[in-house]
Amino acid sequence: MNMIRSFLKVLSAALLLLVCNAGSLSAAAGPGQNLSAPVFSAVSLDGKQTGSSALAGKAYIINFFASWCPPCKGEIPDMVSLQNQYVKKGFTFVGIAVSDNEPAIRKFAQQNRISYPVVMGNEEIVKAFSRYVDGGIRGIPTSFVVNSSGKITKIIVGAVSREDFEKMIFEALGKPNSVKSSS
Repeated sequence: MNMIRSFLKVLSAALLLLVCNAGSLSAAAGPGQNLSAPVFSAVSLDGKQTGSSALAGKAYIINFFASWCPPCKGEIPDMVSLQNQYVKKGFTFVGIAVSDNEPAIRKFAQQNRISYPVVMGNEEIVKAFSRYVDGGIRGIPTSFVVNSSGKITKIIVGAVSREDFEKMIFEALGKPNSVKSSS
C-alpha cells in the first residue's frame, strides 16, 4: 500500500512538473466564465486580509504559482510592473503560493520585489478555485480573472504574456479592449 502511495505521489509531482514546464497552455474558461468568484479567507505574507471580502469591488487576478516553476517565475516581472501601473485604478494581482514552504516564498517574494499580496495556498483556497476547472487545478501557473462585479471572466492555465495580462486587466476593469502596452 505504501508503495502505491509513493508511486501516486511521484506520478502527481511528475505531472505537475510536466505542466509547469510545458510553457503556455493558455486555455480560457468556457463553463467557468461569468460565474461568481468563490468566497475565501486569506491573510497575505505581510499580515493583511486578502480574502474575497477584502477584494470586493476590485478587479483582480488570482495567480496560483510556485517559486520553483520556470513559467511562474517568468510571469512575475510583468505582474509586478502591471500591479504598480494599475493598483490605483482598482486592480490587484493576488499570488497564491502552492507546493512551497513559507520561508521559500518569503525569500522569493523579496528577491522578485513582488508588490501585490501573496498568500500561502491552503486546502480551502485550492478547493474553492478548483471547482471552476475540469479536474481541478492541476498545473501552474493557473490564473483566474475576476471583474469588479466579482465574476470570473477567464481562467488561464499556463504562462501569460504582459500584453495578454494587460488586456485581461482592462476587461476586468470594464475598460475598452485597446491596449497600448507601456513595457
